[in-house]
Amino acid sequence: MTLIGQASRWLGALAICLVILLPVVWVLSISFKPPQEWLAYPPTIIPVEPTTSNYIVLFQPGNPVGGVAAMVSSAEPVTQALINSLIIAPIATAASVLIGFFAAYAVSRYRVGGTFMPFFTLTTRMFPPVAFAVPLLVYYRMLGLIDTQLGLILMYTAFTVAFSLWMMKGFIDGVPRHIEEAAVLDGASPWRVLFTITLPLVRGGLAATALFVFILNWTEFLFALVFTSREAITIPVQVSHYVGAVGRFYGPQAALGIVASIPVVVAGYLIQRHLVTGFTFGLVRE
Repeated sequence: MTLIGQASRWLGALAICLVILLPVVWVLSISFKPPQEWLAYPPTIIPVEPTTSNYIVLFQPGNPVGGVAAMVSSAEPVTQALINSLIIAPIATAASVLIGFFAAYAVSRYRVGGTFMPFFTLTTRMFPPVAFAVPLLVYYRMLGLIDTQLGLILMYTAFTVAFSLWMMKGFIDGVPRHIEEAAVLDGASPWRVLFTITLPLVRGGLAATALFVFILNWTEFLFALVFTSREAITIPVQVSHYVGAVGRFYGPQAALGIVASIPVVVAGYLIQRHLVTGFTFGLVRE
């Protein structure tokens, strides 16, 4: 490769990194800025007077740490919302991926539901979520699931299982059938083939699907806003609380955005070796 070609690749990679990382750097910068620097012009990346008050008021809104505390003193501590999200999102993700895996295997190997069934599952995503909000609100009121963690878990599972099915179906389709047929000829039962042959081969796809669904559940806002009020609020709803009559409190919002991104980053780091396999699975065919 010529010198010009290498330089072009490095410049392209640098441009992509800037586009991806600049918003993250800007949010991180605002999270350490005092109120007078949130909308300062010209803007600065490095805070002139860095402060941690934006993070302190997330957990102690009434703590006298300056102007920020006075602005958000009426907001609830973020602790409850963080705990709710850490419970709801992982459980809903596990349930969605588990159901999606079994459904995808049934569709891929046994054509359950016919050729139209996979497309039928996507109808849950074709309509705007607000169209389901009113009828679900009536049912949830009757069942006593309003403002409960169980209510959000069931809802998140139902609305993400279509993604799980479609993603897992692509990975399962990439597993050669003759491997499973050979195991059956050797006397393995269908369940043993599923768990000892197919599942290990698609674990990378399972990890990629889990991370994708987890991000969807972790960042969901509409249903969490409509179906919760206090006990089961999540991180996205808590972010919306930092808005007052005088405007948006960008510092606490940015600080909460940084805190909320930590579980997703940690989850991605823990399964990164499976993600490489999952994202490249099926690129090489027989």
